Amino acid sequence: MPAASGHPTTRRLIVLGSTGSIGRQTLDTVAHLASLAKTQGQPPPIEVVGLAAGRRARELGEQAAAFGVKHTALYEGDADSATFVGDDAAERLVREVEADIVMAAVVGAAGLPATLAAVELGRDVALANKETLVAAGALVVPTAQRTGAKLLPVDSEHSALWQCLHAITGPDAAPPMQPPAHVARLILTASGGPFRTASAEAVYNATPQQALAHPTWDMGPKVTIDCASLTNKALEVIEAHWLFGFDSSRLGVLVHPQSIVHSLIETIEGSVLAQLGISDMRLPIQFALTHPDRAPGSTPRLDLAALARLDFEEPDEERFPALALARWVIDTGGTAGAIFNAANEAAVEAFLEGQIPFGRIGELTRHACEHVEVTPLRTLEDATRADASARAFVQRRIVALRV
Repeated sequence: MPAASGHPTTRRLIVLGSTGSIGRQTLDTVAHLASLAKTQGQPPPIEVVGLAAGRRARELGEQAAAFGVKHTALYEGDADSATFVGDDAAERLVREVEADIVMAAVVGAAGLPATLAAVELGRDVALANKETLVAAGALVVPTAQRTGAKLLPVDSEHSALWQCLHAITGPDAAPPMQPPAHVARLILTASGGPFRTASAEAVYNATPQQALAHPTWDMGPKVTIDCASLTNKALEVIEAHWLFGFDSSRLGVLVHPQSIVHSLIETIEGSVLAQLGISDMRLPIQFALTHPDRAPGSTPRLDLAALARLDFEEPDEERFPALALARWVIDTGGTAGAIFNAANEAAVEAFLEGQIPFGRIGELTRHACEHVEVTPLRTLEDATRADASARAFVQRRIVALRV
């Protein structure tokens, strides 16, 4: 891979959430890029210098051995299982191990401290954890602007928007960005999940098994449930606001069941630019890791001639109310995002444990947004307190439902 961008020939990478779906695919991509460079007689473009996981100590050790990684972090484990162990293990890994780029792939708000630490240190962050910006965008984005850290989106939708915006800004531009004057609107696409055509009653009473049957993407359980409720798309709308600087009135969503068009941008004169690709997360992962350069990929090519049709439809916000909450979060500011995200996480956990039906996820999240006080977001502690308050509110409501 050429080093035309001026980056060191080999960039040092820390992977947070290495044993999860995105983490594993990141390591697959690193191995692919190394193999490609070897055939070209070049050093590997990416060296993995740190790995962090939740509780899968054995897999973490196997990954470290496979990639020659000396420094590891484990949220749950003993001193013999990783270099850093405990609640702050990932953050300590980021602060104590030199790196050029951090892959933030920890699911949920748990990844926020380590990701913020990377941004504070001026390290580029390949951002697969959308909850970081949802809960604390008002902290992360100004910090990135101050330190020069880039927020390289890994979600397929935000990667698509980023690539489309390159037609306006040029290929070197990376978030956080200001909205280009010539762009009227950003449109994120959603597959519609397993309940796209289901009745309101069927959606409300859906089981975990039904909600986990995503028609297109292979993801972890929490993200898959969020996709079924379109909460994942709501989180992505909020993330797009922070990455690209567009307000809620200039952010839209279209349901696109084929998941071929990953996002679109509308220009002020009426043109629409779209990014198309197969449904494989290794594509946006590689784009983030190699930016601003490109390298041959490891995934199959999109066969345009084989596409029978591309469908688009407006989302049904009555069955899927999370999208309206996304606009509320953006317009309200402060700790609204932390409340929304935490309430949803708590409700999803309760659903997966069989405590509530699927439809209660959205209800509990909305009630938390209506009743938990929104305060200014000035420090990480502000976000943490809002997070705890929202989770406690949801738990109280669940207990009350059983009485």
